[in-house]
Amino acid sequence: MAVIMEKIDLLNKAKEIRAKAYTPYSKFPVGAALLTTSGKVYSGCNIENAAYPVSLCAERVAIFKAISEGETDFSEMAVVADTGRPVPPCGSCRQVMSEFFDKKMLIHIGNLHDDQKTMTMEELLPFSFEPSDLPAEEV
Repeated sequence: MAVIMEKIDLLNKAKEIRAKAYTPYSKFPVGAALLTTSGKVYSGCNIENAAYPVSLCAERVAIFKAISEGETDFSEMAVVADTGRPVPPCGSCRQVMSEFFDKKMLIHIGNLHDDQKTMTMEELLPFSFEPSDLPAEEV
């Protein structure tokens, strides 16, 4: 059973966690809030590193926190940054999201000017690479 949470509340949680981002290189803090079907919210902020490839985006931090706590059923996600338009997740985040989110799950993207857009996971990443695309295991 999905838990109902107001979209604005989830976006506000993403804005709050954004303040904790560690972004000494890009100066581009991002916050994400992930609602599980059990009603728990996992938040994440981006965390950078001088070796750029080992940095982690806010969306993946929130997802990995939830997965590490045993949560695997998600209902909505919100992502916020200080951009001119609602901030879209990067390609790496979209691929991770497609692994764990149902195609109809709602993704709310926003900015600090209260511009927002909502789309499904399928709209965000159509025709994504899926586990079923991997070769079947021989028995």
